[in-house]
Amino acid sequence: MEKGKRAGLGRVRENVKSNIVESLELPKDILYGAVIITAVGRSQVLVENYKGIIEYTSEKIRLQAKGCRVAIQGRHLVVEYYTNDEMKVTGSIQGIIYDS
Repeated sequence: MEKGKRAGLGRVRENVKSNIVESLELPKDILYGAVIITAVGRSQVLVENYKGIIEYTSEKIRLQAKGCRVAIQGRHLVVEYYTNDEMKVTGSIQGIIYDS
């Protein structure tokens, strides 16, 4: 199959998937595996659906998610716990940046 046809087929599949999600009113984060970030005040961030840790310092934690990279910036940052699906970061959170 030609490369252009495969790309077109991929877009058709995504459109079908999107239509199913919309019509069934399913949570998009579950079906697409989107990263979920929950900030609790300025001292705690919970991250779900990440793929890996790219960088870990006391001032920046960079993560790879399915469709983007996420950087948590601050001071005295610590990963309190992590599993294959989620992690908890504590410290003085100054910002969360999404990068494609």
